[in-house]
Order: sequence, then structure tokens, then C-alpha cells
Amino acid sequence: MRIGLIGTGRIGAFHASTLAALPAVTGIVVHDADEGSARRVAEQTGARYAGDLDGLLGAGLDGVVVAAPTTFHAELILAAQRAGLPTFCEKPVAGTLAETDAVLAALEGDGGGVPLQIGFQRRFDAGYLAVREAVAEGRLGWTHTLRACTSDPAPPHPGYIPSSGGIFRDCSVHDYDIIRWVTGREVTEVYATGANRGEDFFAAAGDVDTAVSLLTLDDGTLASCSATRYNGAGYDVRLEVCGSKGTLAAGLTDQAPLTSAEGAAWPAGTPYGGFMERFQDAYRAELTAFTEVVAGARPSPCTGQDARAALAVAEAATRSRAEGRPIRIARAA
Repeated sequence: MRIGLIGTGRIGAFHASTLAALPAVTGIVVHDADEGSARRVAEQTGARYAGDLDGLLGAGLDGVVVAAPTTFHAELILAAQRAGLPTFCEKPVAGTLAETDAVLAALEGDGGGVPLQIGFQRRFDAGYLAVREAVAEGRLGWTHTLRACTSDPAPPHPGYIPSSGGIFRDCSVHDYDIIRWVTGREVTEVYATGANRGEDFFAAAGDVDTAVSLLTLDDGTLASCSATRYNGAGYDVRLEVCGSKGTLAAGLTDQAPLTSAEGAAWPAGTPYGGFMERFQDAYRAELTAFTEVVAGARPSPCTGQDARAALAVAEAATRSRAEGRPIRIARAA
């Protein structure tokens, strides 16, 4: 199959290399507003370069991968879908819940028959898969507490923060999605807070560098989600699921950036440096799944509605921090 790739930045270049190595992919066509970037990636992966979006969409493709900045997601999803091409797009569908609803409504109005997969790569990580299976099989009993964390080792470039959507939409949204996916439950209420003890550019953008949100699920399970831009020990992404019969953790490996105060030798590995290193296998599995979606062998493993549900929690957390009170989550119509 022939896959088009829109966006050849850091994650886009990685996706291009991944696609080039997949047996199901026989050709790749790439496009980016930065022509130099797109041409470099095309040369490195043996892909064909398309000078504009119409040229890419008209190149005899079987599917499209969108790895462009968030501000372009909505229009690119709509363009690919209206061209009849199964579409993979990095999260989110759009920057706000209102924009997301508009995109999903437009797709439904166009018939809604073209698959759309949104990129929440933790769904393809071996640890999270194992935890989900344990919950589904009842091996942990009934769940009562989940503890999730997303901790970056250092802040992104200051210019990124104003367009990031804020820490809840940018970072914690991954935890919100995986909590829904692992438990099979919906979030009904969010109470969130945050703080700034680092660089001034976070506060200047109306954001925080560290945040905690408490979720109540529809069966009464409680979940705490912490996020920070300043975890100097390394990149730390974990999930603990605690039940009446046992507890299971994802991400608790020798590369977890943890140090025992009791002097224990564990963990002994080198901490993860960032998300690309931590989730490289998951990203590959995610795009492999997309080729199966394109081939009609499976439905989308993460739909637009899934992405909407996670974003709804992120928006509620943003509002909760601003207003200092719990926010109930409205169900999608």
C-alpha cells in the first residue's frame, strides 16, 4: 500500500522511517510546509516528495498519516477523509472540544465511512496492554485507585507553550485516554490544580509547569494524574492500577527514573531520555495497526470519539484549575 505523510518534523520523520520498514507499505509520499525538511526525509527513506497537499492527496494513496502541528490537524483530517483516504492523525483531532465536535460532525455529515485513527501510542505499549488485560480478566479484583504520571525531564522550547493547549491538553491527556482504555470506564468528574516554580514563560502563557488532577470514574474508582515539565531524573511515564485483589504497574522497569531512599540497587538501568525512546516500540505497533486499518483488516483502535473523550477531561481539568472547583464531565451527544 502507498501511504502519504503530512509533516516531517521530529515525530513525522520517525513515522516516515517506521513506515518505510513496514512490509505492508510499498511506497511513501511526503509533504511539509518546510520543503527542505520534507525533501530530507524523502531522501532518507526513499519516499516521494509532494510539493503541495493536492499533489499528495492525488498521488494514488491508500492512506494518510498526519504529523503536522496541532493547528493544522482539523483541516488535514477533513481533506484526507473527503479524499476517501483512511487517516491516522497524531492527537488531538483539534485544539478545542468545540473544534473537535465540528470536525466529527462534518465527517458524520459526509457519511462517516472512512476510518480515522488518532495517535495515542500508549495503547500499544506492552505494559499498558498487560494492565488492561489484567483488569478485563478480573485478576486485580475491583479497582479502587489508579495513579498515573507523565513527567518530562526538561521543559520544551518556550515558543511551544503558547500553542500547546496547556499541560492538561498536552501532557495529561495521554493519561486520561489510557485510564479510559485500561479500565473501560468513563470519567465523570475532574478536580485539578497546578503550580509554577520554574521558568516564567509558563505563567506568561497562562499555563503551569506542574499539575495534578483527580478523576472520578463512573464506577466510583479514583484516579490521580500528575504531570510536570521538570523531572530532572529523566522521562517518567507510569500507571499503577490498584484493585481489591492486587496491584499492577506499567512503566515500572529498570529504565524508570527512580531512586530508592533505602539504598536498593533497583532500578539499575539508564533512565529514558524522552518519549521517543520510551515509546518507540509502541509507535511502531501503532502504525502497523494503521496499515491493518487501511487494509480493512481491523477497525480503528482509537477513534475520533475516543480522542474527544480524553480532550473533554483535559478541558474540564483546565477549567477546574482556573475556577478552583470540581467539574462534571458532560457526555457527548
